[in-house]
Amino acid sequence: MTSNELTYGSYLKIPELLELQQCESIDEATGKPEHDETLFIIIHQVYELWFKQVLHELDYIVELMNADKIGGARHHLRRVLTIVKTMVGQIDILETMTPAEFASFRSFLANASGFQSAQFRELEFMLGVKDRVQIGWFAGPEAERLEKRHAAPTLWDAFIGVLARSGFGIPDDVLNRDVSQPIVENSAVQQTIIEHYGDEGFAGLCEMMTDLDEGIQEWRYRHVMMVRRTIGTKPGTGGSDGASYLATTLFKPAFPDLWAIRTAF
Repeated sequence: MTSNELTYGSYLKIPELLELQQCESIDEATGKPEHDETLFIIIHQVYELWFKQVLHELDYIVELMNADKIGGARHHLRRVLTIVKTMVGQIDILETMTPAEFASFRSFLANASGFQSAQFRELEFMLGVKDRVQIGWFAGPEAERLEKRHAAPTLWDAFIGVLARSGFGIPDDVLNRDVSQPIVENSAVQQTIIEHYGDEGFAGLCEMMTDLDEGIQEWRYRHVMMVRRTIGTKPGTGGSDGASYLATTLFKPAFPDLWAIRTAF
């Protein structure tokens, strides 16, 4: 297709996009899909698109940090923060669905569950949350992507690298840690961060990293409350534990050192 033939619809693949909302439910009275299933599908497809963009941005932010291009990294972190706020806001739309409306098509979902979102697991790995996900839960290309993410340095490792190259006192065991393991608090790193918080640019980067961590935690909390509001304490689809499992993920920061330093000021 030449540039003269390109249209809004062909560029964005709008016809193909609008065919992706394939409902599984059937209303016995009308023979049509249950009304609210379309909303459920669209919301979750949009989430997956946002996850794709956030991963795209975080990969670029790591590249920028590794090249010590901190201004660019902050700019793209700001974009990610705005996307996360949008993701949180989408829960308001889901909460317009009553428990009865969700129940009208829930049984048709069979074993499908948000628990199976490989991209969200990739995002967790990118943020250093590597202690809650078994790659064996996934197969094929999804498992391959997760294995690659699991073995790769995290956003936090890129941040630590910036500090080390800037002459900050970062212990060797932190610089050379096993990146396949979860991030743990380190008192020496905390002390170094505290000592340099008078640098406005550095403090601003730390606060943006904290904003990202808080934004993901806010999304988790809103997600838990949405599930509780919709299905109560019932198990989730696909046999997951539903809200009870999701609640175990709350208040566990990805960047614990950035929270630990708060008592020092």
